[in-house]
Order: sequence, then structure tokens, then C-alpha cells
Amino acid sequence: MPLYEYKCQLCGSIFEVIEKFSDEPLKTHASCGGAVERLLSLSALQFKGTGWYITDYARAGRNQHDAEAKPPKEGAVTPPAKTGSKPSASTADK
Repeated sequence: MPLYEYKCQLCGSIFEVIEKFSDEPLKTHASCGGAVERLLSLSALQFKGTGWYITDYARAGRNQHDAEAKPPKEGAVTPPAKTGSKPSASTADK
């Protein structure tokens, strides 16, 4: 259930009330009887689980992309490119 903030127009106090979405908003302050207005406030949103932090998988992908974008250093040995194809039967028989 959400937590709503209200401000009393008579006494100026700000208070919180836990209400259902289907409940009608409060109209009067329980302490002084003054009219109240519902305030807009920031939500307390928490991301839990993997993938939300800099140390998770998102950083590994970024480093891999950075490594591919940089040219190789002078004198560095680069591995041969993978072709992904299998040798044909005619070359295997030779």
C-alpha cells in the first residue's frame, strides 16, 4: 500500500498516511479538523538484484567494446580471425 503525504491548511503540519489506491483521499486533519491537501513527493524506489550496479554485467560489456575500438599496440601479436566455417570435404581428403 502506498504512503501519502498530506499538509493541513489550518495548522500547517505535514503528515503521512498509508492508504489503498482505492481509498478516497483525506479531506480533514484528524488533529485539528482543518482541510488537507495531498502532496506530491518522491518515491523511495530501490532496484534489487543483478544488473543494476556498476560491478555487474553491464560493465563487462562496456570494457569489451572499448577493447575492440582501440587499435592494437605496435608490436602486439593479434590472434588470427575466426572464419566460422568448417573445412570442406575436398580439402580434408588431400
